[in-house]
Amino acid sequence: MGLHFSKMHGIGNDFVVLDCRTQPFALDAAQIVALGDRHVGIGFDQLLTIELARDPSCLFYYGIYNADGSKSGQCGNGVRCVAAWLKRAGALGTGAARLQAPSGPVAVELLADGRVRVDMGEPRFAPDDVPLTLPAADPYVLVVDDERIEFGAVSMGNPHAVIEVADVAVAPLAQIGAALSTNAHFPQGCNIGVVQFVDRTHVKLRVRERGAGETLACGTGACAAVAVLRRRAKVDATVAVDLPGGRLEIRWDGPGHALWMTGPAAFVYEGDWHE
Repeated sequence: MGLHFSKMHGIGNDFVVLDCRTQPFALDAAQIVALGDRHVGIGFDQLLTIELARDPSCLFYYGIYNADGSKSGQCGNGVRCVAAWLKRAGALGTGAARLQAPSGPVAVELLADGRVRVDMGEPRFAPDDVPLTLPAADPYVLVVDDERIEFGAVSMGNPHAVIEVADVAVAPLAQIGAALSTNAHFPQGCNIGVVQFVDRTHVKLRVRERGAGETLACGTGACAAVAVLRRRAKVDATVAVDLPGGRLEIRWDGPGHALWMTGPAAFVYEGDWHE
């Protein structure tokens, strides 16, 4: 019969979604890598599993696996796709619901226009929360490949470093990201974002995700970029974030408040994978 899956994306950040509500997820890391190969597999940035909730306050749990087989604690574009998948399956209705990510509970709201609004929690800037083995600072400074790099660091359920640049189109994200994301000061690795300030309500962003490389969009990366810039008083509470794959709306009222992300989730096709 093969392994049935749904292919989905959130503004270009693409996923394979597996229904694991009635049988446990059983793929090992090598099988995840094979499934994620864009030439001989299906191809994805992340694999998402939909499972029974471990937390009784949540309706469902979703697992997140990168294309290299590693696990992730959170995925902003992914949770929107999970919510849309559950709605289509008849397991969620329009309105608010509570799901469980590997990093903890997440509130989602299915909007009438088809978009999904997600409570991403409050950004955490403490080095131990990122985690980052440097004294607290903003910006942090590291010398990587003989280049001095200034960045903000924050956890959105996964670790992010945000670098301000004059032009995201020409920023050397591949080189900087590869070196910084595996720096020893990030014990769990790190997602690297380069952000361009346009005005107080608009920024542009590219992100290199740990375990996946540069993606067309990164939901937690958009949240991280706005959180860092908001903390520096450079942007307003609501910001449009343009990524290569499309736009997300991020709202953060500041410390003591949850950060909200709003964006689309799209179905591409259904299929069966045969090893």
